[in-house]
Amino acid sequence: MNTQPPLTATKVFRRAAATALAAALLAGAATTGTASADSGAVPKAAAGQDRPELQKAMQAFVDAGFTGMQLRVNDRQGEWVGSAGVRKIGQSAKPPTNGRFPSGSVIKTVTATLVLQLVAEGKIELDSPVADYLPKLGVDKRITVRMLLQHTSGLFNYTGDTIDGKYVPGIPSQGDAWLANRFKSYQPEELVRLALSKPAKFEPGTAQEYANTNYTLALLLIEKVSGHSYAQELQRRILRPLGLRGTLVPGNRTTIPGPHAHGYYRYQEDGRDKVVDISRQNLSLLAGAGDLISTTEDLQMFISALMGGKLLPAELLAEMRKPYGKYNYGFGLFVQDLGPNCGTVYQHNGSPPHGYGALMYSSPDGKKTLTASVTWVDEVTRGPAKDFQKLTDALVKQVFCDGQATG
Repeated sequence: MNTQPPLTATKVFRRAAATALAAALLAGAATTGTASADSGAVPKAAAGQDRPELQKAMQAFVDAGFTGMQLRVNDRQGEWVGSAGVRKIGQSAKPPTNGRFPSGSVIKTVTATLVLQLVAEGKIELDSPVADYLPKLGVDKRITVRMLLQHTSGLFNYTGDTIDGKYVPGIPSQGDAWLANRFKSYQPEELVRLALSKPAKFEPGTAQEYANTNYTLALLLIEKVSGHSYAQELQRRILRPLGLRGTLVPGNRTTIPGPHAHGYYRYQEDGRDKVVDISRQNLSLLAGAGDLISTTEDLQMFISALMGGKLLPAELLAEMRKPYGKYNYGFGLFVQDLGPNCGTVYQHNGSPPHGYGALMYSSPDGKKTLTASVTWVDEVTRGPAKDFQKLTDALVKQVFCDGQATG
């Protein structure tokens, strides 16, 4: 869930274990890699090119209990696309290799990019108080735009947070309470006002704690300064210029349009296990912080263009990629050192409340990328995810370290 750094290489789907039900449902083999039409600079792999190491890495997710995975890799060998597992439990069809999926906190990189474009135009200043732009919300005047993007504001996370060692509930975002309210619609200002009604976690700028509130507030900032909705600015500034046709902010839409894999949630009722398809859910709970629907192709094109300097001036891209604090977090990006002979990658992964996860990684020049989506049968303990960190590490090293083990 997006109440803390989600799906990073060090903190991923914690408190989880594979279950017998999931294991019984989750059989499937990896597809053969295929070429895809794309206008990027990376040379395309020949149709049907065999990449057994990538097929094996995908199959490892399925063997661990995930229902399915779709994977896209761009590297010096070209572009490879594949999928493993099943699209729906009880059926044999594999996940579509360019199906849409909720991509969770990946949108934070997008939100940060939109803010920085407005900075480049002189409409926002990074070190100006957020209250200067949004005076009616009552935001602490010490909180700057930079603090939002770096998660150093100290603002309470509206989906629940821990203050002075005690958990303070917010809007239900996990487990059975979320399941019962998964179609409820929320307004961004409603989410922020709830957060502002709670005590701050720390004095602004004195610590770093990941909170969705920061990026929902950044959404309101974008809308106020631009005079347009977030969706309109996203379309105008990123989607249309890059030709990204599979990406959208769903608003109150509860369905995933077009081909997609299905996520699930298991709960108990009258002492019996029940599994419900949760591919329908309202993502407005995570406005600007986790409510993007996209594809592996669109995420690849976005992160490659961003890292390649096509969306931001060089000086602002450098600021965005500068690691800060205990999370090594820039502006909407985790900066991850993979160790000797591998170098640095920039990434932001994500997971909406349950059943879906997304990966987005890039080399500094944007020429080597990894984008993926996974689905699983989730539960209050986060489902069959105990091996996710190990599996993700192995996949990332396979792509960015040429399969070498790192110390």
